[in-house]
Amino acid sequence: MSAAKPQGTMLGHPKGLFLLFTTELWERFSYYAMRAILVLYLVDAVQSQGGHGLGWTQADALSLYGTFTGLVYLTPLIGGWLADAYLGQRKAIIIGGALMAAGQFILGTPHAWVQGMETEVFYIGLGVLIIGNGLFKPNISTMVGDLYEEGDHRRDGAFTIFYMGINVGAFLSGIIVGSVVAYFDGNFQAGFICAGIGMVLSLIIQFVFAQRLLGDIGRTPAAQIEKAKAEAKGEVRKEPLTKIERDRIKVIMIMGLFTIIFWAGFEQAGGLMNLFTNDFTDRMIGGWEVPTTWFQSLNAMFIVIFAPVVASIWIRLGKNEPNSPVKFAMGLVLLGIGFLFMIGAVLEMGGDANAKSSMWWLVGAYFFHTMGELCLSPIGLSMVTKLAPLRIASLMMGAWFLFVAAANKIGGIVGSFIGHGGAKEEQLANAMSIFAGIAITAGISGVILYFMADKLVDWMHGAEDGHHTEEQKLEEEIAVTAEHEAIKR
Repeated sequence: MSAAKPQGTMLGHPKGLFLLFTTELWERFSYYAMRAILVLYLVDAVQSQGGHGLGWTQADALSLYGTFTGLVYLTPLIGGWLADAYLGQRKAIIIGGALMAAGQFILGTPHAWVQGMETEVFYIGLGVLIIGNGLFKPNISTMVGDLYEEGDHRRDGAFTIFYMGINVGAFLSGIIVGSVVAYFDGNFQAGFICAGIGMVLSLIIQFVFAQRLLGDIGRTPAAQIEKAKAEAKGEVRKEPLTKIERDRIKVIMIMGLFTIIFWAGFEQAGGLMNLFTNDFTDRMIGGWEVPTTWFQSLNAMFIVIFAPVVASIWIRLGKNEPNSPVKFAMGLVLLGIGFLFMIGAVLEMGGDANAKSSMWWLVGAYFFHTMGELCLSPIGLSMVTKLAPLRIASLMMGAWFLFVAAANKIGGIVGSFIGHGGAKEEQLANAMSIFAGIAITAGISGVILYFMADKLVDWMHGAEDGHHTEEQKLEEEIAVTAEHEAIKR
């Protein structure tokens, strides 16, 4: 932990949590605004045909979407390492935020300014955005964990509050960017500019309030802090990991494999489900058609409403609260239930691609996906900060996002099975197969993880309990000492 601690609390948590909450709120507004319109922009007709997009096929757009979102979660591995070893988290998120804002504004460059170079400029914008995100994403999450001492029972609750910040931003993004695009007659690039403005707000908030509310947290690279602690004790920390550390990292890796399955299904929201909403869903309320992007805000709205409810349920359960692996298993099963609603939407159409399914199927799907997310995502972030050794904390957070990267790429590949153009009937049949396949895979994975839960908790060596008994501490000290003696020999 950093030498100078921030002062003051709000609602029982350090005030710095609410600064990080607000910073992340506007960063996620920026990301999800872009995510809501990316595929729609790619498949929209080119300007010469009266559109504002790049005129790609649906399959190509979904494949690119998977690659992009995969890279968005891959680069945090590098960004986490740079912050741990050289930059510190605070500097990393400032540099990353600036690059993300620049990337959004490049994506928003009007086609008329770069005639003949539209695709090249699009790729440059995406590339800058990906690099910036890699520096920003793992480090702000790690700083949330750094606000709390080891064993502080408030940590899981803090990540749930932080997760609400993410989703307030995500909720606002779909509504605002959809309205902006509609106001500018379907010009998606106006939406990218809107996303860039959100990122600039995130940077301003961090510049103005960080030192006052965070103290020195995030200023010094974690590796330097760890080295200083070891030197103060008169010992040089050896690089090899202890057995307890290896077991805990093993848990992170195994849970990461299951998180791939969850996010590969969940991320159909911005890809295949987004296109299904646009092409096959009756979005009329009276004489008004709900914009496609507004459905992207359903997930965030449900999280803002139900995150406090879920958090309070965990607290009320007390000793009966499920452990992290069981919560993950619940998340996978709930994801599968959500896709049963998408199957219902396809069945309602009766194989007629010109028919439209009720929007309430989508509402049901997003609701159950959200319940699954609340059982899995904030718990996963909290778990990584509890289990990862301090000297590689941001690196391990980056590794966690690496699993999400793989999930997004796999999700894009799965979504692209809808086919390249072709008849709408064929696309509808392919969508049905994809929804059913994800539902079955998620359900089976949840059952397998449930039966593995006890062994995974054993490998956590007390970290899951939120506190260590004196006997556990003594056992760990003995194990660490023996490990270091073995290293010396």
